[in-house]
Amino acid sequence: MTAKMYYDADVNLSILADKTIAIIGYGSQAHAHAQNLRDSGLEVVVGLREGSPSRGKALAAGLRVATIEEATQQGDVVMLLIPDEHQPATYEQSVAPHLTAGKALAFGHGFNIHFGRITPPEGVDVFLVAPKGPGHMLRRVYVEGAGMPGIFAVHQDATGQARDIALAYARGIGCTRAGVLETTFKEETETDLFGEQTVLCGGLTKLIQTGFETLVEAGYQPEIAYFETLHEVKLIVDLIYEKGFAGMRHSISNTAEYGDYVTGPKIITEDTRETMRETLRRIQAGEFAREFVAETENGYPNMKRWRTEMNEHPLEVVGKKLRGMMPFIQKKELEV
Repeated sequence: MTAKMYYDADVNLSILADKTIAIIGYGSQAHAHAQNLRDSGLEVVVGLREGSPSRGKALAAGLRVATIEEATQQGDVVMLLIPDEHQPATYEQSVAPHLTAGKALAFGHGFNIHFGRITPPEGVDVFLVAPKGPGHMLRRVYVEGAGMPGIFAVHQDATGQARDIALAYARGIGCTRAGVLETTFKEETETDLFGEQTVLCGGLTKLIQTGFETLVEAGYQPEIAYFETLHEVKLIVDLIYEKGFAGMRHSISNTAEYGDYVTGPKIITEDTRETMRETLRRIQAGEFAREFVAETENGYPNMKRWRTEMNEHPLEVVGKKLRGMMPFIQKKELEV
């Protein structure tokens, strides 16, 4: 069965016309959601804790700012966009007491609902809308008149309108310009964690790092190793993004294509596939979630150590130097 994509023409934005949308947080995703919804003609209030350094940024963007408690009271739709690990405490302390029947509680990721760390009351709608990309890009493509694909899901439909509200929200942030797919909280959470860990972040960065180290250990210049294992990744990924594997392979040399077929299966082996299956099993069983929560509660000791080690790695050192010599990739600072 072919998945259905929903576009602007399929969605009634007016269902949100008389509602206030409270965006809790003003980080990577939240700043884009708030500004895009506002520019779509909807009423938005940003909820921030007292003394938040993001308050000035939100005000400078022309947004109305309130405390989290006030924003939840004012909001008919409350979108929780602070980091996953901080959501349960904020929800219990500042959101739940003001989440009255008939309102909607929304998420950009299903982590806390799926793993039972937040349990909303029965009388509210619960949905998620997840753009498939970082917030600064969500804002950038919206301003340019385009949109970013996304997914949506309904966990609880108390009013009978949760699905329509979720789709209208997706349109408000620009996702239905490019198309959105319907999913479930379980599917979104588990596939998102799996993709991040095995391919997009964990898999890709470790592959690049190991390739770089192998060339440097063999005596090649770090700068050359950087170009061959990191810099050119974007060129290949852009081709795959635009044209798929076949289009990418059509665009590269025959030498590169032959090496792709011959060596790829030796790098990503059946052992790798089995590790991916085990990673997915741990995610599905909630083991990763419990491990991550324990890490956060202990003050991120492992993550801080790994972050420092990687920031000091020769790949990062030579990369920073080389990027400084390439003005064509010098972009403005990422928002927020």
